[in-house]
Amino acid sequence: MKQVEEQAERQNALSDELILQFLQQNPDFFIRNARQVEQMHIPHPVRGTVSLVEWQLARQRHHIAQLEEEITLLMEQARGNEVLFRRLLALQTDLSAATGLHDLLERLQHWARQQELVGADIRLFSDKWRISAPSRFTHLALSRSLFEPLRIQRLRDRNHYLGSLNGPELLLLLPQARQVGSVALSLLGKHDALGVVIFSSRDSHHYQDGMGTVLLQHLANLLPDMLARWVERV
Repeated sequence: MKQVEEQAERQNALSDELILQFLQQNPDFFIRNARQVEQMHIPHPVRGTVSLVEWQLARQRHHIAQLEEEITLLMEQARGNEVLFRRLLALQTDLSAATGLHDLLERLQHWARQQELVGADIRLFSDKWRISAPSRFTHLALSRSLFEPLRIQRLRDRNHYLGSLNGPELLLLLPQARQVGSVALSLLGKHDALGVVIFSSRDSHHYQDGMGTVLLQHLANLLPDMLARWVERV
């Protein structure tokens, strides 16, 4: 029985191929047989049968509707990208005007609060930056070995993590923070990780996996050069 069905499928495929070949070799077929074509009816999943002309018009309408949806989506993405670009440009311009590391951190914090976030913090891997005493910014130091379990658990092979952190993880990254529901965490640097930048929100659903990370990526690439104006690299 199965062999008979397979043979019938092969015959149908062959018939379809022959018909398509014939139509390609005879492009005026529908013109020469316009009246018969108009009278043809084909199966329809809802209406039983429809004329070939109705079927073609329905396909065209469906195709036009799809194109309109795609154009609408592209326009929405373009508007979103424009807003994102303006926000990033404003932040970059503001950070570039910083007169010192403390000023830079304050400006980044101010920008984060304008976005209705708890704040923004930078932690620098102590094996990549000279921030040990007598530096005034020892509190920015982060041990890579202590961070490694968090990286494996949360980031894996990615540069960003968006979501919640548990108590020990928050204590490691944001020891002074209170009421943090979710974070956006990005590794600093284009190649070798130099530290992390963390945006935090009280809302546990504010940052979630799958959200866009374009702004985070740009900022993570931008900050190391700015930081290097006041902190020496190892």
